[in-house]
Amino acid sequence: MTPVADFDAAVLGQGLPPEAEAALREAGQARGDATRTMAALMRASALAPSHPAVLIAFYRHYFYSHRPRLARAVARKALLSAAQALGLPPLWRDVPDCPLPGAGDDVATRFYLWVLKGYAYLSLRLGDGAEAQAALAKLRVLDPDDRVGAAVIEAVRLRQLRRLQDGDDPDDADAGPALAATGAQAWRLLDAAATARPGSPS
Repeated sequence: MTPVADFDAAVLGQGLPPEAEAALREAGQARGDATRTMAALMRASALAPSHPAVLIAFYRHYFYSHRPRLARAVARKALLSAAQALGLPPLWRDVPDCPLPGAGDDVATRFYLWVLKGYAYLSLRLGDGAEAQAALAKLRVLDPDDRVGAAVIEAVRLRQLRRLQDGDDPDDADAGPALAATGAQAWRLLDAAATARPGSPS
């Protein structure tokens, strides 16, 4: 199999050692018991440290435990793993600014885009606006049809900036309505809104 095909299978949970699979199953069953969950995840990681299923399990655990800094660290590892499978530069910033083929149906490509979207969202939640902006700008060129819905995160980022400019609490920005468009039209809607507002943030 090719590296991408191998990675596709891994994203779908294949290729895990049985012991690691059992550990992930135990981690899922132990939700609510942080100590038992982490012990099971650590066992899975010791057996298959770079397997996407293990990285996804860690990411979800940290995300739903409201530990965004640790979740973002896992996202970085997942991006490196997916980049290697796709033959992309290790750092997402170095990926060429052109659409990635397979954004609509290739498992590895969609995994990469989804993880980068999660990375952007977590950066925003952590107050790292510059990092979030850069990741979202990269997503826009890699996925111009917005198959993974990154424009919604960009809309939140822009609302936060506007509220800061207006002297309001930026944390209230998440309460705003969702974009009234999807796909490439969502990016165009954001562009139109930015053009219509004098001194709009970038």
